[in-house]
Amino acid sequence: MGFTNSMRQKLLVVEDDIFMQKIIKSVLHETYEIKICSNGLDALSFLQDGNIPALIISDLNTPVLDGFGLIEQIKASDFFNEIPILILSGEEGSEVRTRCLDAGADDFLAKPFNPSELEARVRVIFRRIKISIAS
Repeated sequence: MGFTNSMRQKLLVVEDDIFMQKIIKSVLHETYEIKICSNGLDALSFLQDGNIPALIISDLNTPVLDGFGLIEQIKASDFFNEIPILILSGEEGSEVRTRCLDAGADDFLAKPFNPSELEARVRVIFRRIKISIAS
């Protein structure tokens, strides 16, 4: 099932942990339309079905296709490479963050995270997009 025709910004969340899915959805569902996929391969299939989100929020460690693979596939695509990506991960070392950002992620947030910080980072990404589009 794809996104509705709602005027709200659409977010694709790629997360295999059901508890984390519920947290993310509870934090963001009032402002954004949320679609959850449990792995990167399902997310790519969802995108290829014509569902284009304003932002992808992805766990780094998902089964089948992990966050690094998802970033690589998204950034290699002429259709999807402009979609911003926010990575969530329990791995918070500088090397992992740098690798994600160098691969094409727009931001990185370590788990566990403050829900208010997640909301703020999503707003910042959208603010940046509007600024770059207007320039």
